Amino acid sequence: MSRLDYKLLIFDWDGTLANSIGRIVESMHVASTRSGFGLCSDLAVKGIIGLGLPEAIRTLYPDISDAELIVFREHYAEHYIALEAEPSPLFEGVVQSLEAFRVEGYHLAVATGKARRGLDRVLKAHGWENYFDITRAADETASKPHPLMLEQILAHCGVSPREALMVGDASFDLMMARTAGMDSVAVSYGAQSAEALQAYEPTVTIDHFSQLQAWLSQAR
Repeated sequence: MSRLDYKLLIFDWDGTLANSIGRIVESMHVASTRSGFGLCSDLAVKGIIGLGLPEAIRTLYPDISDAELIVFREHYAEHYIALEAEPSPLFEGVVQSLEAFRVEGYHLAVATGKARRGLDRVLKAHGWENYFDITRAADETASKPHPLMLEQILAHCGVSPREALMVGDASFDLMMARTAGMDSVAVSYGAQSAEALQAYEPTVTIDHFSQLQAWLSQAR
């Protein structure tokens, strides 16, 4: 089997499928202010997108107490859910490409730093409750970059790491894939720049979601 004969495509959500980065940054700033913490830079917040929310907050505010973390999470969730009354739009080309991947016979999965409740909410908003073969959220498994969620997806789909491809916009996605023995695609339009992601040696970098379909078609 060629290294590029993939059977399973695994996608991060925020910044890869959905254009939600701005809302995440805004919600983190609002939660910081309401919780009495100093604001981090937009760049710093983008740097933790992909982690589970508790891990993300603790990365930005290492000295936060357990009690403060609970309050911070509540402020974040309250503001983010209000913004998501109208769900973050999917990036151009996502719907068409995913439909093409389904027709071509790929298994499709989501591996996200979102919580299960949040992921289910956005999947329902897009009518995708049963669209993917499996989805894994950070609060039901280990947070990225630990490879456990990928291992669970592989086991569910009966696919080896060499037959799977992880697509994401953050270093945590690429680190997770590498640890799992899986190829990865870096997207340059999300939370982190293409230059920053190159350190994690993605198999390919794309600037538009539709380029993934073209690359896979050429590779096959």
